[in-house]
Amino acid sequence: MIATPPTPPRTADALAGMLVDARARSLALMHDTLDIRELGPRLAIVNPPLWELGHLGFFHDHFALRGLHGLPDYRLAGAERLFDSGSIAHDDRWALPLPSRDKTLDYLSRVQAAMLARLPDGTASAAQSYVYQLTTLHEDMHGEAFLYTRQTLGDPAPDLGAPVPGQATEEGPTGPLPGDVAIPGGRHRLGGDETLPFRFDNEKPPMEVEVAPFSIARAPVTNAEFAAFVDDDGYARRELWSEAGWRWREAQGLPAPVYWRRDVRGRWEARRFDRWQPLPPHQPVVHVSWHEAEAWCRWAGRRLPSEAEWEVAASRAPSAEGSALAPGKRRFPWGDAPPDTGLANLDGWRLGPLDVAALPAGDSAFGCRQMLGNVWEWTASPFAPFPGFTPELYRDYSAPWFREGRYVLRGGAWATRSRLIHTAYRNFFTPDRHDTLAGFRTCAR
Repeated sequence: MIATPPTPPRTADALAGMLVDARARSLALMHDTLDIRELGPRLAIVNPPLWELGHLGFFHDHFALRGLHGLPDYRLAGAERLFDSGSIAHDDRWALPLPSRDKTLDYLSRVQAAMLARLPDGTASAAQSYVYQLTTLHEDMHGEAFLYTRQTLGDPAPDLGAPVPGQATEEGPTGPLPGDVAIPGGRHRLGGDETLPFRFDNEKPPMEVEVAPFSIARAPVTNAEFAAFVDDDGYARRELWSEAGWRWREAQGLPAPVYWRRDVRGRWEARRFDRWQPLPPHQPVVHVSWHEAEAWCRWAGRRLPSEAEWEVAASRAPSAEGSALAPGKRRFPWGDAPPDTGLANLDGWRLGPLDVAALPAGDSAFGCRQMLGNVWEWTASPFAPFPGFTPELYRDYSAPWFREGRYVLRGGAWATRSRLIHTAYRNFFTPDRHDTLAGFRTCAR
């Protein structure tokens, strides 16, 4: 039996539901992509679609069936030589002798059937709960990557059906949401605590930090606010960019965010999947790099929050008199009730961001809106381990990327699965990435 970290046991029905739902989403995202291309262009920011699909099956096979349940072989001969991302270089994935689409789909089906057959009646063990959640959440992450890969390649938007019946669909206000909220300082336990149903290794162990008082925007930076920076020659003004940021901008040759252009009358429009549309002024700017966010902040006289500041604004509440932080920490900005479509723009149903004023029911205790969903939010914090960090079962998840120049993002995006995200979840990308679903929120200097 493999060693797994302590994890609250989940019911077998809950684990089965997650597995089946994640697979249904993957197939909904991939079937027409595979009709267009099975390998696709060799780009540093995407994988060959057929390879990525097979990798999902391999990950479940490797960690659940072989690692947890002790099966001696993979469900596909040679799967480790084809689909192991830890040993197969990215550029080599286009040259592998991959099985056909039908054989790959059959592999995924047989792996899932074997996993479901090994669930008990009632409650699963802590080890099975950990491994099945790990492999499902890994598939969810690839599902989000499938969505922004479709954006990268200019493919049509997928058909994901409708939200779960019975969920609220009221979005509330439209338009901007200007202004800051003042957050009192105090001690904060940064990271994921033991009450969460699942924690990744980089969220542990939580560490005590002292956070000074600060003011943070109620909403992320909007397209209109970012367009003002672009129209003020922000991409041509060297003084607004760091050394690394200016090198990136010159290499990219961009005059604006990657999916923006002007129409024949000089108005901004943006590409969403395969269609150009007028730039929605009050939606959060998205598909911007950390370098672009930093340059905008310098232009506006603002700054990015640290990840500790972001987490305090999202998860804490003011004391009764408002001058300190109240005890306790929220799993979600609005409390501990699970997300639905009336609280956060998650799970991909809307196929894009909402206006920053939407979904007031999901506000944090301090009045910050959409701190979960809509767009990932860059922070000023480099991705680093918390003191006492120990790599867990999926050893390549975090440890290889610490101190590799990556920055922490928080909050999830419209494509992030609601079962994955919470106020302590840490994402991480290199500062040059502008293909992901990232925007940013700012603090007063």
